[in-house]
Amino acid sequence: MTILTTSHLTMPAIGLGTWPMKGAECEGAIETALAMGYRHIDTAEMYGNEVEVGRALAANPVPRGEIFLTTKGWWDKPDGPALRAACEASLERLKTPYLDLYLIHWPSPQLNLASALEGLARIRADGLARAVGVANFPAGLLRAALDLNIAPLACNQVEHHPLLPQAPLLKMCAAHDMVLTSYSPLGKGEVPAHPALGPIAARLGCTAAQVTLAWALAQGPVSVIPKAASAARQAENLGAAGITLSAADLATISAITERRRFVNPGFAPDWAA
Repeated sequence: MTILTTSHLTMPAIGLGTWPMKGAECEGAIETALAMGYRHIDTAEMYGNEVEVGRALAANPVPRGEIFLTTKGWWDKPDGPALRAACEASLERLKTPYLDLYLIHWPSPQLNLASALEGLARIRADGLARAVGVANFPAGLLRAALDLNIAPLACNQVEHHPLLPQAPLLKMCAAHDMVLTSYSPLGKGEVPAHPALGPIAARLGCTAAQVTLAWALAQGPVSVIPKAASAARQAENLGAAGITLSAADLATISAITERRRFVNPGFAPDWAA
């Protein structure tokens, strides 16, 4: 497993995304993933599965200290006090004394950026989370957050794959010692079907999904958190860590001009801002 290390955190590059799993499916997926070697689990308040995630972690023989756990406060928490309350509620549902990473899940239309960042800074200072960051922040908003220099932002979690390469955010994250975490790195399963990926996979003897994930991991300080319920799919995703793409492979994939965003709710920010 590749480990990403910055001044803010140490994170396994491949994690298990848990949206939209719930109940026994969620607990079972975490059990098989940890047995396979996953040590990075991603959840969120909005997913409605923090109780199941916490139960699965508590029942597993892997020590809590060996697991990198991320959760997120929902977009209806626009300021520091609301984020603090949400973080404390998440800790209670997860039955853990701390998080490895706590994120603002989406920027609220009513976001008080300074207050929210102050809340994140306090969450970190008080030990509720070892690192803090944001998700779904476009480049302009991330720049504004960094310029305020209130909280030591460790991560921006965004949709990222060959059809949505996120070059400005990658550059900004790298310049500020941040990890970019790719959610929906397979574009809900549709990105691996792109015709540019199949020939590369055939030559390397792997799957197009593994090529897609390997491309993302090669883009800089990037982690990927594909959701996978079955052991077979979890193993396939984890196997991407062993795929080495050549410079020509990377250039071929990066030359894809089609652009598509698979996650774009009505409350999403202005992505061009």
